[in-house]
Amino acid sequence: GMRADKSCPVVLRVRETLEILAFEHPLAGLQLVKGSVEPDESTDLAAVRELIEEAGIQSAVGRNLGEWRAIETGHTWVFHECHVAQDLPDTWVHFAEDDGGHEFRFFWHPLMSEPSERWHQVFKDALSFLRTTLVEV
Repeated sequence: GMRADKSCPVVLRVRETLEILAFEHPLAGLQLVKGSVEPDESTDLAAVRELIEEAGIQSAVGRNLGEWRAIETGHTWVFHECHVAQDLPDTWVHFAEDDGGHEFRFFWHPLMSEPSERWHQVFKDALSFLRTTLVEV
């Protein structure tokens, strides 16, 4: 298909239900980790890099969870499941350098729960895509 311009690392864990790693951006609400794919970069390497930059965590890339077109922005996203060796805490804060530097507050969102109004629409749509994809897998 079209070259994906956004890569989204998906970190999952199972507690009572399947949960996905998410964060609160101090200015832009609740989000999933995602970022632009560099010109000569593969989307899976971009996913691993974004997770280091935005969350401060090392991971190994797993299965490709599919491509999705964000109608709102016109971007094509690709989702890569990423596996983290250590047990991640329930919440943590990571200082991300992008946009002049922000503290990102990480948490786990139960995938089947309806995202609140604090999520931007594009991420609500992305979660909806992932819910469908991960139920099928």
